[in-house]
Formats: sequence, structure tokens, C-alpha cells
Amino acid sequence: MTLQQAIEKVNADGGKAFVPYIMAGDGGLETLRDTVLRLQTLGVSAIEVGIPFTDPVADGPTIELAGERALQNGTNLRNVIATLQSFADEVTIPLVAMTYLNPVLAYGPNFAKDAYAAGIRGVIVPDMPYEERGIIHSDLQAAGVALVQLISLTSPAERIAKLAAGSEGFIYAVTVNGITGARADFADHLDAHFAKLKEASSLPVLAGFGISTPEQVQRFGGYSDGVIVGSKIVDSIANNDWGTIEELIQASKQLGVK
Repeated sequence: MTLQQAIEKVNADGGKAFVPYIMAGDGGLETLRDTVLRLQTLGVSAIEVGIPFTDPVADGPTIELAGERALQNGTNLRNVIATLQSFADEVTIPLVAMTYLNPVLAYGPNFAKDAYAAGIRGVIVPDMPYEERGIIHSDLQAAGVALVQLISLTSPAERIAKLAAGSEGFIYAVTVNGITGARADFADHLDAHFAKLKEASSLPVLAGFGISTPEQVQRFGGYSDGVIVGSKIVDSIANNDWGTIEELIQASKQLGVK
């Protein structure tokens, strides 16, 4: 099943997708299997797997610190993929790699097929401009890995149209102007922004950046086809606070297609 099909199946069954973000290697790569399988058991729709990087331009303090801990543990793209491959037959939901371009280039031409063998069905590369996607897109496409595009709140209409047309898997709708991290306040009229995104493409639209409470999960789930929660998940895993994670997942399960 492709990434897009997995999300559409959740929506067709009357639900909204819930995608937690985790930082691979935070706590050691030996914890990755247990984390992925536990989230899968809790009923998440997909998992965004962060790859630590030395210059994470999109990451807020929580994820940046998690990335630093992972780097100190010797984590890199190659050993993350190898670890995921070691238990790929146990994973029944799509994984989405959130990485930066340099690690992909350093990995070399086998990245796409190795990623697919690891259960990765989508890739997000926030520092790669849309116009430069040709660097990796053909290899990803040949391997069956979607290249997901982020669309910001400040994107003009013609840019939204281009990004929406070129995205694969889903549209990653960024809900704040800035980096990742929990937020108490969001801009007004976001419902209108999400309506524009849904008009621009038939792909599922998922909301991400800043979402950290059950109330926010329900708010943005009401606008979109699902939500991505990052910093709160990373924090909760680091503190072994699975109760908070379960509350966030349950908030998404209470949403449905009216």
C-alpha cells in the first residue's frame, strides 16, 4: 500500500490520519523498533521518522536537542535505514523519512531502494527547493517512495498550485510561520487556507508544526485529512510519558467524517 492509499483508507473509514514524528536514535537506535511497534499498536496511521542532522533549519528547540542526542549516539541515515530494515517485516503502516538533502546525497544512489526496503514510503526534504527535486525524484519514483512537499502559510496562490501539483503521498500543510515546536496560538482563518489547499489537489492534506494538545489535534483535524505531531511526541517519548501520546491519538480518533 502506498503512503497516499494508507491515508485515504483512514479517511474512507471515517477517520482522520494521525502521524507522530519521532527522532531516530534519540535514546539509542536499539530503542527504535520498540518505539515504532508501540506506536503502530496504538493505531497511528503512519510514522514520520526524523533523521538527525547538524544544521536542522526547520527544527525547533525540542527536535533540535533530540537530534543532537541522536548524533551523539552515532546515528546517521545509513544506520537508521539498516535498523528499520531489520524489523521491516513487523511494520504494517508506512514510514515517512524526514531528512535533509546532504545525508541523502552522502548515502548515494541506493538510498531510494534501501529506504523502500526499510518500509519508508515517503520522504520529506525541507531544505530542498521544489525546483531542485530532480536531484532525487526519479530514483524515489522508481523505488515507489513518495516525495512529500511542504506548503507554508505565506505561499502565494501560484506557488500553492505548483507545490500541490508536484506533491506525492500527501500535502504537508505547515500551520505556523517558523520552525517546529509547540504553540499556544495560531493564525486566524486557517480554515480558509486549508480549503484552498484541498481545492488545489486531490491528495490528502495533513496539518503539521506546532500541534501539541488534544484540542489542537481536534481543531486541525477538523480542517484537514489528518495531523502530524512532532515536538510533543519527541518530548513524551524522551520522558517515557506514553499517557500523553495516547491522549493525542485518542483525540484524533474522536474525529470523523461528518
